[in-house]
Amino acid sequence: MAADDELIEVKFRLADGTDIGPSKYTSFTTVGSLKDKIISQWPKDKENGPKTINDVKLINAGKILENNKTLGESRSTVSEIPGGVITMHVVVRPPMADKNSEKLQTKKSGCSCTIL
Repeated sequence: MAADDELIEVKFRLADGTDIGPSKYTSFTTVGSLKDKIISQWPKDKENGPKTINDVKLINAGKILENNKTLGESRSTVSEIPGGVITMHVVVRPPMADKNSEKLQTKKSGCSCTIL
C-alpha cells in the first residue's frame, strides 16, 4: 500500500463517554461518510440520535472537521501516536424546536391585565 493509501484506525467518542469503533478507513474517506457511518452505528438505546450528517460535528485535535474534507486532510500529525487509534469526539446538535409551536407558546404566556 502506498503511504497515501494507508489505513487509519479511528474510534468515535460520544458525549456520555461510550465509543463507536474502532474501525479502519483509508485516508481518502470523507468526513461526511464518517458521519454517515456514525449515524448507522448509533446505539439504539440512546435518545436524540442524529438524523442527518448536519446534526453531527466531528472534532479531532480541537478542530471541527468539514464534511467535504478527507480523513487524510483532517489529520493532526502533532497529536497522533504512530500506529495508534485516533479518537474523534462526536457532538450532536439538539433537535430544533418547531418554530410554529414556539410562536404559539409565546403568545399563550403573554401578560394579561385587567383595567377597573
